Amino acid sequence: MLEKVEITGLAAEGKAMARVSDKVLFVPFAAPGDIADIRVKRSRRQYMEGEVVRFHKYSPDRTKPFCLHFGVCGGCKWQHLPYQWQLEQKQQQLTDSLRRIGKIDTDRVHAEAIIPSRQTTFYRNKLEFTFSDRRWLTRDKIDTGREIHNMQALGFHVPGQYDKVLDIEKCWLQPEPSNQIRLAVKEFAIASGLTFFDLRANRGLLRNLIIRNTEAGEVMAIVVFGEDSPGGIHKMMGFLHETFPHLHTLAYVVNEKANSSLDGLDPVIYAGRPYMEESLEGLRFRIGPKTFFQTNSSQAGRLYSVAREFAGLTGNEVVYDLYTGTGSLGCFVASGAKALVGIEYVEEAVGHARCNARVNQIGNAAFFAGDVAGVLNEDFMKAKGFPQVIIADPPRAGMHPAVLQQILKSGARRLVYVSCNPATQARDIELLSAAYRVSRARAVDMFPHTQHVESVVLLEKKC
Repeated sequence: MLEKVEITGLAAEGKAMARVSDKVLFVPFAAPGDIADIRVKRSRRQYMEGEVVRFHKYSPDRTKPFCLHFGVCGGCKWQHLPYQWQLEQKQQQLTDSLRRIGKIDTDRVHAEAIIPSRQTTFYRNKLEFTFSDRRWLTRDKIDTGREIHNMQALGFHVPGQYDKVLDIEKCWLQPEPSNQIRLAVKEFAIASGLTFFDLRANRGLLRNLIIRNTEAGEVMAIVVFGEDSPGGIHKMMGFLHETFPHLHTLAYVVNEKANSSLDGLDPVIYAGRPYMEESLEGLRFRIGPKTFFQTNSSQAGRLYSVAREFAGLTGNEVVYDLYTGTGSLGCFVASGAKALVGIEYVEEAVGHARCNARVNQIGNAAFFAGDVAGVLNEDFMKAKGFPQVIIADPPRAGMHPAVLQQILKSGARRLVYVSCNPATQARDIELLSAAYRVSRARAVDMFPHTQHVESVVLLEKKC
């Protein structure tokens, strides 16, 4: 136990930090200026990890968390920090990654101010909740000494505990009727005796509830069942259809696999259309039960606008969109290009990308399925045309070295690198530094009250 430790700064993964003797101490849910007793949970040669046991003094800059689940739920770890602090920290995260990992002289980079989120609550368009027959009990619940009969939960996984689910009373991430649907489903399931999933034994009828929505107010609900039980499935789906008749799409999936991934599983449309539509700058994007789309719709348009501006298209360029997903960013910039070539390893997503291009009457875009590292080679570029501009939006792990090598060989004049992980983005940029220099960078806040940030960096070919 470390007593009266002063928190002095913020660190990675949403944690705060302090210095104790010659070690750095990382602590979640604390703020610079707090003074607290810390229980050390892990100690290494150069750092320690701990948790707050008692606060002696709160930072004068703290804000009051708005969610009753703050400190237990794994999301929204920065609710106690002023939003301006959050933005400054995210801006610094991008700068530090470029300088320390990418070896970039950031004084020579035109770094625009981070774009804040228009909404800081109820901004998500998709949430996935997990059913559990053994809910996580907080210390406060246990300390009451009362017998707890209702152990079913419908909520989020507790951080670091795959088999523990925190029952959620109200979530501030998604607009209504998200909370209404979740609470109604849980109440009906308990009253009807429908079994909640046992995450250890991998059995039970009710496994997940996914709720999606659009900015125009369309709502989709998908129930994932862990067992193919027609009677139980019909009971739950009938209840949802009767209770929420205005749902745009009501679907279900039977997943009897050992993992929760829906890959390879076909959703069944119980009622409504098989998709919703989101609109960005007049473009329409169809969103099905399994379609990927940026989870903050309002900020997605602003993120894509930055990427389009950095691309600097004149209408004469062949543009490659690597890791195109469902083609939303590619479709967004296609009107300014001579031709757009999208590559994505998830074949189902490529089907959605082609559909989005067709719905929006985009005739100069072509999308190809396959591992980007395997598809993007000299023969492919000879056949489709060598790119003048490349846009890449890879997963958090960044780009495969083989992809980076092909980018170097492509001769592209500009590379617009979009990333949800500035650290791996900076690592890849350092590997491209022999042929490209960073000229512009901008962060976009897609996820308020979290440490996550999207960053867009423009690399231009050296003369």
